[in-house]
Amino acid sequence: MTDSPPPASELVGRRWVVVGRVQGVGFRWFVLNQAQLLGARGWVRNTEDGSVEVVALASAAAIDQLDARLASGPPGARVLRVDRSDVPHEIVEGKSFRIKH
Repeated sequence: MTDSPPPASELVGRRWVVVGRVQGVGFRWFVLNQAQLLGARGWVRNTEDGSVEVVALASAAAIDQLDARLASGPPGARVLRVDRSDVPHEIVEGKSFRIKH
């Protein structure tokens, strides 16, 4: 068994906008940690309207797990709503997950 990433045809690209008390509570660092644990690549950033935007590319199972973790967030966060949409693979640049400023 190898640790190679799944073929591109098995990857899922998704974008989330997390609404609630999600800035100033370590949400971006929480997402970075969770995405790295799940082997996702992509990014997370704060938005001007107070929400947090996440874009990730990973296996369907990892995307589902990340989705569940975003809905709860870290201690101190209060997630009111998570808007989800699928995105093309090409929107995710790079080979790792990072915080965008």
